[in-house]
Amino acid sequence: MNIWKISIQNMKSKPLYTFLSVFILSLSIILLLGIKQLKKSFEYQMENNLGDIDMVIGAKGSPLQLVLASVLHIDNPTGNIVYQDAKNIAKNPLIKSAVPISYGDNYKGFRIVGTSDTFTSFYHAELKAGHRVKKSMEVVLGASVAKQLGLQIGDTILSAHGLIKNSIEVHEEKLTVVGILKPTFKVIDRLIITSLESVWDVHNHDKEHKHEDNHEAHHEAEDREITSLLVSFRSPRAFLTMPRKINEQTNMQAALPKFELERLYQYTGIGLQTITAIAYVILIISGIILFSSLYKMVKERSFDLAILRTYGASNFQLIKIVAYEGCIISFTALFLAFIFIKTGFIFIFKIMNVEDKLYMLQALSCEDLLNVAGLVFIITIVSILMAVYPILKMDISTILSHEK
Repeated sequence: MNIWKISIQNMKSKPLYTFLSVFILSLSIILLLGIKQLKKSFEYQMENNLGDIDMVIGAKGSPLQLVLASVLHIDNPTGNIVYQDAKNIAKNPLIKSAVPISYGDNYKGFRIVGTSDTFTSFYHAELKAGHRVKKSMEVVLGASVAKQLGLQIGDTILSAHGLIKNSIEVHEEKLTVVGILKPTFKVIDRLIITSLESVWDVHNHDKEHKHEDNHEAHHEAEDREITSLLVSFRSPRAFLTMPRKINEQTNMQAALPKFELERLYQYTGIGLQTITAIAYVILIISGIILFSSLYKMVKERSFDLAILRTYGASNFQLIKIVAYEGCIISFTALFLAFIFIKTGFIFIFKIMNVEDKLYMLQALSCEDLLNVAGLVFIITIVSILMAVYPILKMDISTILSHEK
């Protein structure tokens, strides 16, 4: 007696129940794994992309927006600040280092960030090829930029105004690729790094032609602007004094990245918890549907099972028929869910045209996968045990005489 074939034939005889069992179970697994992946990705971004950045100084506005724009580079900046004012704050003895960044252009959707050499140290980024920026109009590419665009050392690019890919406001000045960074799996992989002078030269090219007077040119240099200043402190005491001082006494604002992202996580955490609860409810429902499908098979095929008993099949063999059917459904659902988690997010991001955000997703660990698989296994076992109860109480003579 081939138990596997009998189980498969039973599943084929009730395709709707089989489909619903696989579909609902897959959906609940996808939701659980998806929530775990989003949570893990957010925590990774918060822990790794902040680096040694204790504070961000920028134009007044939303502090969260300032952090998302200047640290994670996934939002628009709140505005610009005067570079000289930022340098004056950087002289404070409580500040260990202060790195200016300035942006507003992109190349094929990848942000071009003007900054200093210290910027790459936040992400422990190292050169794979070429050299660092030494003069204006030179750029160093993040690993993902070089890979996706196929750029090499010596290639030239033309930046476009704004942070969204466009071919309308393209600058005339060519930027030359002089270096490529090694992969870090952090936000810097998606950035094009250049000097502050490059950003200023591109945006002030026309203005500099108009200012022939030396005094006006000097005044313009003093009023040059940056997007924000990334700061690391010498001591924890600075967390209590500096942000408040800057917010109250200057026309700039100071935001603490860890605080803002933790607050964002608290807000989004409510939604994640709700979706997680829904996923568990769906998982329980899928267990009920699986039980119903198996129990229905046992009750509808009680005569066939009784016949098998008369031909020498044991209760254990009959239970195995039900168990194999339940395991096939569960393993199929797990397989489909794992495949979706591996490829589904990538497909969704492509459909939404946000492929440049794929670096934010972190792969789930084996522990996460095994935890969910273990939970599904427990639900499957419970469903099987409940469904085989009629087999244990089967009265063969009554069933056969009733059918006759």
